Amino acid sequence: MPLDHSDPAPAEDAERVAGLRAMAARLNAELRHHGAVDVLRAAVREIPDLALVSSFGAESVALLHLASMVKKDLPVIFIDTEMLFAETLVYQQDLSERLGLRDVRIIRAEDIAEKDPDGTLHQRDTDACCFLRKTVPLNHALEAFGGWITGRKRFQSGSRAQLDFFEVETPADAPARLKVNPLAFWEAWDVADYITENRLPRHPLVAKGYPSIGCAPCTTPVAEGEDPRAGRWRETDKDECGIHFVDGKLVRTGAST
Repeated sequence: MPLDHSDPAPAEDAERVAGLRAMAARLNAELRHHGAVDVLRAAVREIPDLALVSSFGAESVALLHLASMVKKDLPVIFIDTEMLFAETLVYQQDLSERLGLRDVRIIRAEDIAEKDPDGTLHQRDTDACCFLRKTVPLNHALEAFGGWITGRKRFQSGSRAQLDFFEVETPADAPARLKVNPLAFWEAWDVADYITENRLPRHPLVAKGYPSIGCAPCTTPVAEGEDPRAGRWRETDKDECGIHFVDGKLVRTGAST
């Protein structure tokens, strides 16, 4: 089913959403007992305008490696918030070269100087900072695509416990699109085993106690026994940056992700 990015009228939009939901349900049923590579191949086959969004974080290498085996010129969107760790920027460059990724698109917000001139917005309003530096530029980048691949997994939180391979995302200000979660059923040890077995390079901050890595001002090391995402927005009830939508609303939950 071709994915039309034109601005649809409400009736056409509802029909398109229904069509996407039917596609997602069919693919989930067909691939119920298949692995991540089969999911990626099906996604590439069914969604011609598809991108992979990656933070090049602690676990990103597993999905990026899988994608590189399926389609090396798959567009990979990397959001540079201009507050990332230097290690993340170096890792992004090195990993892209090592995996032979041919179409990595580095995206940045266009109005940071105007809306956060002194770089302190994260101290006053973390949601606003994430929206400015991640959500808005990502949404603009995704306007060219009818679907995107994420690294989300069921084990990461209660809000993701029912995650499936394919789902429909309905942003409030953009056409509906398919979201693909090839690692939805992987456990933490599956990711670790895959990285080890394939001798893939880990993000350098993992060895320093960062099992989940975001922007430098809002990420701290995690102590032994803590939830892996305890270091993200520590001592707040925030656990999502806001790039994921459910029924047109940004995901905001109190569970760890």
